[in-house]
Amino acid sequence: MNKFRILGPKKLKGEIRISGSKNSSLAIIFISLLTEKPIILKNVPYIQDIDVAVKILTKLGVKINRKKFMNIDSSGICDKFFSCKLIKYIRASIWLLPAIIIRWRSGKLILPGGCSIGDRPVDLHIWGLRKLGAKIKFNYDHLKIDSVNKLIGNTIHFSKISVGATITVMSVATLAYGTTIIKNAARDPEIIDIANFLNKLGAKIINAGKNEIVIIGVKYLKSCIYNIMPDRIETGTFLIAAAVSGGDILCHNTCVNNLKIVLKKLKFTGAKITFGQDWIRLNMIGKCPRSVNINTAPYPNFPTDMQSQFTLLNSVSKGSSVITENIFENRFMHVSEFIKMGARLNIKDNKIICCGVKKLIGSKVNATDLRSSISLVLAGCIADGITVVKNIHHIYRGYESIKNKLNSLGAIIECI
Repeated sequence: MNKFRILGPKKLKGEIRISGSKNSSLAIIFISLLTEKPIILKNVPYIQDIDVAVKILTKLGVKINRKKFMNIDSSGICDKFFSCKLIKYIRASIWLLPAIIIRWRSGKLILPGGCSIGDRPVDLHIWGLRKLGAKIKFNYDHLKIDSVNKLIGNTIHFSKISVGATITVMSVATLAYGTTIIKNAARDPEIIDIANFLNKLGAKIINAGKNEIVIIGVKYLKSCIYNIMPDRIETGTFLIAAAVSGGDILCHNTCVNNLKIVLKKLKFTGAKITFGQDWIRLNMIGKCPRSVNINTAPYPNFPTDMQSQFTLLNSVSKGSSVITENIFENRFMHVSEFIKMGARLNIKDNKIICCGVKKLIGSKVNATDLRSSISLVLAGCIADGITVVKNIHHIYRGYESIKNKLNSLGAIIECI
């Protein structure tokens, strides 16, 4: 069942519970190997990328029990040569590096994979770890980590903002000798979440979420119970679902502070937005959205993971707009599929010029990555007639029970 058949147009209305953060969960699951003590994680989403991470760790001897919560016991891990082919399926497997460096001091790691949305090198990860004293070499398709006697804290000034490299260096620095200062650090809410997790294990991380993070090394980490933050991109996606369909959706189990720029842009479209401590509601009933210009950039600016969803929104909004993608050079693959459905879009360099149309027409379209998948599914929900979205396996990587959630809001989606 690698296709969705969608009947539209439908107004999407109702209430939905947002799942735990995909990006936080993946990092925390791998980083949990830094301690031999048992860990319990709450609010981990049931998505394909998490399943792959669990399979990787299980093959390495980690005991993972997932019933109500995720229980992780890595005390009996048996393999320091991380050559499992599953590593190529998810980008997050790069976070096996901290465990190799801290617990085994040597080993090798196949270079990770992920969505084909552009160049995502690991050079900043390696550069930062070398500054701490790690000995890492590139060797064809894998990284070779040589014996490391002692890791020493250092000042690490990244040449550009990198969420992944910030997580990698921050994690290893927790068990390095002395103090590490990360400058030009990523400021994303997921960085704060991961730092909070490490601090609960006994780390001493200060200023996570700021441009400069301070890590005071400790000798060991302990066990903990930790609750993963809600997924801000899933929240934004469901708010877009309400906006493009002229609907009304209330998202529970979310955090308004993590979505300030997204909410600001949605408010500009004319949507009525209300919120509380752990909920956000968007009402677009009886309104046609206005188009809005978007520039993607590192947090706290507009997230690249919401770019394709706003491309859809601008495709059915009043007026013209420009979306500028500054993070990934290959993140416009959804544009040609929207055009098949009647959207008036034109790509020029790293920009999408959008001219809104009154309606989209159902068509056969092809999903190429996680975020394009959900955008094409939402397009099918609001298009006239039947839309078939192929290669829908991408969507299961990052959205929990997405078909059931959308159908509960009034969509008509079936697997074929």
